[in-house]
Amino acid sequence: MAATLVTLAAGVVFGIALAAPPGPMNAIIAEESVLRGWFAGFKAGLGAMSADAIFFVLAALGVVAFVERFPLLRAAMIGVGGVLMLYFAYDAVTDLQSSFRGTVDVDAGAEATGGAGAGADGDAVADVAAGTGFRKAFVLALTNPYQILFWLTIGVGLLRAGTLDVLAQTPYVGASLAGVLVVETGTPALVAGFFGGIVVWITGFPAALVGANRRVDAFAPVVAALSAVVLAGFGVLFLARSAGVLLG
Repeated sequence: MAATLVTLAAGVVFGIALAAPPGPMNAIIAEESVLRGWFAGFKAGLGAMSADAIFFVLAALGVVAFVERFPLLRAAMIGVGGVLMLYFAYDAVTDLQSSFRGTVDVDAGAEATGGAGAGADGDAVADVAAGTGFRKAFVLALTNPYQILFWLTIGVGLLRAGTLDVLAQTPYVGASLAGVLVVETGTPALVAGFFGGIVVWITGFPAALVGANRRVDAFAPVVAALSAVVLAGFGVLFLARSAGVLLG
């Protein structure tokens, strides 16, 4: 029992460590949270996690490993992801302009449910916006090279008996944390903890942003602008990588 709890906790840490670093998914979650409220941000995170769940099933069936054999297919998927990121960056700029014009009433939404608008009309707009955020994150996650690469390598390893150096996989700081937390793989507890950690992040991250947005008037436009920059930067990077393979 104790070993299972340790593995479960390690899975939670692993999920948070992979979900937390800056990137296109968190850019969308942040934009949705500050412009449309906690629920919209949570739904965007849920969209990204749903893509992970699909990748998990495909990894269990061996389909993800099949994709690894076709570099041109992976490059095409990366290119599609790059185009989507540029499109969503444009959408973020549009939302930023709307927030300056007052068409997205952040203050009114914060007083009600943490979202845009108030009353029945505001609730309807918030519901539609939340659904849009889910679809954006879901589609983008399905073509996100980082998520694809994760499930081609580490994600497949979660299903096989062995060991995993959890913190060594953390983006940007993994090398300095190697060996700190090593757990057994191939157990349901690790997988459950992994997705539990993602749930913790997509719940807490939007809540923190909404709380900050209520205290800082200019917070929403700044986050929307940063989201646009992040998405555009990753979009250009992914298109360049895709072109390098397809045209090389």
